[in-house]
Amino acid sequence: MSRARIVVAGDALLDRDIEGAVDRLSPDAPVPVVDEGTNRVRPGGAGLAALLLARDGCEVALVTALGDDRAGREVSSLLAKAGVEVVDLGLEGATPEKVRVRASGRSLLRIDRGGAPSRAGRFSPAAGALVGRADGVLVSDYGRGLAADEGMRACISLLPAGVPVVWDPHPRGAPPPPHVRLVTPNLREAEHFGKGTASGPGFIAAAGALGRRLVAEWRAGAVAITLGGRGALVVEGANPPLVAPAPVISEGDSCGAGDRFAASATRALTAGALPSEAVCSAVVDASRFVGAGGAGTVMDEPEASGTGDVRARDGAAPPPDAYELARAIRSRGGTVVATGGCFDLLHAGHVATLEAARSLGDCLIVLLNSDASVRRLKGPDRPLVPAGDRAALLAALEAVDGVIVFDEDTPERALDGLRPDLFAKGGDYALGPLPEASLLGSWGGEAVVLPYLRGRSTTHLLQEVARRDIP
Repeated sequence: MSRARIVVAGDALLDRDIEGAVDRLSPDAPVPVVDEGTNRVRPGGAGLAALLLARDGCEVALVTALGDDRAGREVSSLLAKAGVEVVDLGLEGATPEKVRVRASGRSLLRIDRGGAPSRAGRFSPAAGALVGRADGVLVSDYGRGLAADEGMRACISLLPAGVPVVWDPHPRGAPPPPHVRLVTPNLREAEHFGKGTASGPGFIAAAGALGRRLVAEWRAGAVAITLGGRGALVVEGANPPLVAPAPVISEGDSCGAGDRFAASATRALTAGALPSEAVCSAVVDASRFVGAGGAGTVMDEPEASGTGDVRARDGAAPPPDAYELARAIRSRGGTVVATGGCFDLLHAGHVATLEAARSLGDCLIVLLNSDASVRRLKGPDRPLVPAGDRAALLAALEAVDGVIVFDEDTPERALDGLRPDLFAKGGDYALGPLPEASLLGSWGGEAVVLPYLRGRSTTHLLQEVARRDIP
């Protein structure tokens, strides 16, 4: 099956993170002194959205305007290495650059460069041809003029109805043209465009009213107002608004979350999802992106061994960013804990074991047997609950930070990709060695055993159902 062809059009930036340590204040002012450590760069703005889509496995082209300068060349080079085709319309002026000075995972200062007014080159025939061949289009507007280009807007208006267009607006930018499939303002942007406010106890109702106003004004298929940690609110026509809640995350870097949301929604719509479905999956993706470290981790190199996507052949797939979350935790000096099992008919014994495992470290990743794997281990009548539902139930638990579905009989391949510090197993392994112990030892990991709650098991539940003859 061919990859989805997605064109991202919009303003690309260069983002730079200077990470350092702070252990004193300056003698001439009450400000922290940052001892500079790492200095990392990545594409920002529309460039980040294009990079994320390429990492998702899409065939991606970026239409943007870059200056003839070091920052512009760095953006082009980083995207080319990720397999993104860049169509540069040229920029009269400097490529915008945003520099964050950070310490202990927190931003202390942001410096913006290249903020002077500049003008992008005209939308070219090559760019128009790319848009015309796209399976989906994302316009990532950062208020620097490209979204107002009449040539680009005309190309978008000529697209067939089956090609979804997602428009991520900016208060300084142009409104979307009519009949865009999905517009994704955040709450502040929705208040700006909708000329209203949404705050206080009734903010959901007020946000819904703003959404309906914008759907009508923009003649859009749907408007999704992102609400940060509260998720997103979707309005389609006169229908009641749909609220897509965000998974709970303890802490994270929100930089780039809007780009992750828009990119994920575009990918889902291109695959045939409804706007409501696309927004729900995008909220989950954006939340996990924040929890895994946000935009600051997107240029981290993958582990050398086995960190590819582990997918079950029966269609179940791991939630995105489980491996990235583990890498982010390790980079901060934290402890990654993993556990594994079938988790068919989730019960109190499972929950107790998962909570105990989570208490051993800073994140818990569950390695979950796929449906085919469970059938081989437990028999043709199992599992009772399909892998997708089992993964969703596990991910909903406060103790679980990520789920990876594996198709083999044992989780060695997934473990080798994840490389946790601890692998916790529940049950009767205390009387013998864990089969995964040797593999864990190859990178310094440790296998530990946790007790089950007595009398709690899926087998016991099934026996009780049979005894009671429950239909």
